[in-house]
Amino acid sequence: MKLIELARILRSKNAGPLYITFDLMFDNREKMQKALNGITKEKIEKAYNVDQKLIDIISYEIVDSIKITFPRKCISGSIHDDDVYGCQQHMPLANIEI
Repeated sequence: MKLIELARILRSKNAGPLYITFDLMFDNREKMQKALNGITKEKIEKAYNVDQKLIDIISYEIVDSIKITFPRKCISGSIHDDDVYGCQQHMPLANIEI
């Protein structure tokens, strides 16, 4: 099962100009826990080519949500940036197998 099949909402956005963050929201605690158990820093490292030591995975059980944050490859708005708002970065995460 892919992560996108569990999440009600899965989106990416900037967390300032240096970081990208992902919001994952679920219909219930069971789906959130299943996703949390299946999402690993190793899988994120492979999907985004980012050192797993730089990845934060935070669960917010009170609202059945998960936030994942790590540094952007380039500063938002720089000449090498192809997604100024960070809103097009969610698909590799969405396709992670849980």
